[in-house]
Amino acid sequence: MKAFFQWLSATSWFPKVAPVVVPRMDRLVHRLTRGRLASDVVTPVLLLVTTGAKSGEKRSSPLACLPERDGSMLVVGSNYGRPQHPSWTGNLLKTPEAAVSFRGATFPVLATLLEGEARAAAWPDLLAMWPVYDHYTRVSGRELRVFRLTPTR
Repeated sequence: MKAFFQWLSATSWFPKVAPVVVPRMDRLVHRLTRGRLASDVVTPVLLLVTTGAKSGEKRSSPLACLPERDGSMLVVGSNYGRPQHPSWTGNLLKTPEAAVSFRGATFPVLATLLEGEARAAAWPDLLAMWPVYDHYTRVSGRELRVFRLTPTR
């Protein structure tokens, strides 16, 4: 099933449909299960709550994530391969303090943009989880932002 979703994610029409359909579906699953059921069939999914860079309002974004052994998580600003960075990445750049809801637990995190060697070290693990990130990099023409979300409690 994961292979099917990877193929689907790399189609030319997916970036037009996915930003409307996928977040709504992930938010619905999160709400109905109180965050206990993520769509781990494809990738683990968390709900990231950031502070809007311009509005100052709370913004929630369901995101694929790669849990790390120390309890932190990696997230990638792929924006489904579209040319612009997703807004949640700009929110984290301005206000790195955020919150995560993941598998029934909600907790504060501090976001760190990975650059240079740290990003290069994380990238192979992210590609092993979701190889489509390479496709998104090519079609978007930009380096995808990678953040480490570290729990602060």
